[in-house]
Amino acid sequence: MTLPPLSLDRSAGALSRQLYDGLRDAILSGQFRVGTPMPSTRALATSLSVSRNTVHMAFEQLILEGLLEGKQGVGTFVAHMPSGIQSESGAVALNEPRGRRNLSQQGKAIHDLVERWPQPIQLPGESRGRAFGMGAPADLFPSKVWRRLLVQCWDQLTTARGLGRSDYEPLREAIAEHLGTTRGVRCTPDQVIVVSGSQQGIALAASVLLDPDDSVWVEDPGYFGAHTAFVGWGARVVPVAVDDQGLSVEAGDKLAPQARLVHVTPTHQFPLGKTMPLRRRTDLLAWAQAADAWILEEDYDSEFRYSGAPLAALQGIDPNQRVMYLGSFSKSMFSGLRMAYLVVPPDLASAFRAARQIVGGPPPVLEQAVVERFLTEGHFQRHLRRMRRVYSQRQRRLIKAVEEELDGLLHVDPDETGMHLVGWLRHGMVAEDVCRRAAKEGLELLPLSSYRAEAGPEGMLLGFSEVGEPSLLRGVRLLREALV
Repeated sequence: MTLPPLSLDRSAGALSRQLYDGLRDAILSGQFRVGTPMPSTRALATSLSVSRNTVHMAFEQLILEGLLEGKQGVGTFVAHMPSGIQSESGAVALNEPRGRRNLSQQGKAIHDLVERWPQPIQLPGESRGRAFGMGAPADLFPSKVWRRLLVQCWDQLTTARGLGRSDYEPLREAIAEHLGTTRGVRCTPDQVIVVSGSQQGIALAASVLLDPDDSVWVEDPGYFGAHTAFVGWGARVVPVAVDDQGLSVEAGDKLAPQARLVHVTPTHQFPLGKTMPLRRRTDLLAWAQAADAWILEEDYDSEFRYSGAPLAALQGIDPNQRVMYLGSFSKSMFSGLRMAYLVVPPDLASAFRAARQIVGGPPPVLEQAVVERFLTEGHFQRHLRRMRRVYSQRQRRLIKAVEEELDGLLHVDPDETGMHLVGWLRHGMVAEDVCRRAAKEGLELLPLSSYRAEAGPEGMLLGFSEVGEPSLLRGVRLLREALV
């Protein structure tokens, strides 16, 4: 018989496993029909320049799984498989699935929402480095420092047999101290729950605090990831309008006075950039106390404030401990870190830790240890100071270029915080159409409508953190082509 090409790499693991994989794929794909005789172990070993034992081990596994059958004194043959598994050609028959098979109601809702998750219109090819992309920090992270700390922490944990740990207390202590100093958050290390990204933090809050069909206020426009997490838990999501002072408590109370949870970004509202003033904050806290509701405060980019000190967190002025504070290192350090933290009221900490354990526990202890060193040795604050200077300069240059190149077509206002601006279009222009044309110019833009439940003024999000000033200025010139 003629064997299909079998490539065995002596540097890529056990040869018997590689041979087994190759023969199994050939049988299941129909390259060997039922009843096809296999070569002898001696002949196959000779042709592949391997030992007979290697071939014998592969054959034994295939016989055990029912793909080959041995006949005493005759040889080894491709086995018959049950009807319905194999097609007439000999290949495994795959029936065409019909619809979304047996998904739960929440599964269907999540699938539909994720299909609508805001994504920039892109042409094929690499997206990193395209002007106006959202969310990614500048490629200026002190990687040499990180590498050195990584080696030190590896040595420390292996010496102390600490790699089996999960919850790394020194990091919780460092986060609590950092938040108390820079954000006015009042907490002990026991209240800090380290999680694998902000999205997991939102999902944990939903699982601990919400029952199916509970109502949740979300900002409109607002962060779509929160929307999907709450729908995934079976909650009823209630979009609440955002005005010049952030989420409208009055509007929310009219729409869903018995809401169980509020997701809010008071320091720098996403995506409009509004800051919730003290009076609105106290109104929200008073409403939550009266309604026996919880507040999830997401503080996603407050470290990047360019005028004065960062504003104090809502959690720090909450007298009734109804606010959970959610922060992340992904935007302040690097996106691939996928590490965030929740600060929860003391009486909820054990419930949140239990819920986190169900979904896989905290991030890897090695990464936690490196982040702790990065914080306590002062590298984090030095990195933030540098990035504030870089982002502030990039924002100023972007605004100046828009004023010079796009006057009358697009308007942007400066923002004291954050990594993006909102570009407002002149009357009559449709942001989705502009973003589609901009993609043809190699730009990465998101229409504001992607984050809205209700219609509103036409605008686009212009990220300025990821690429340097030359790329931003070139992007503005290319954007003009999409606007005229």
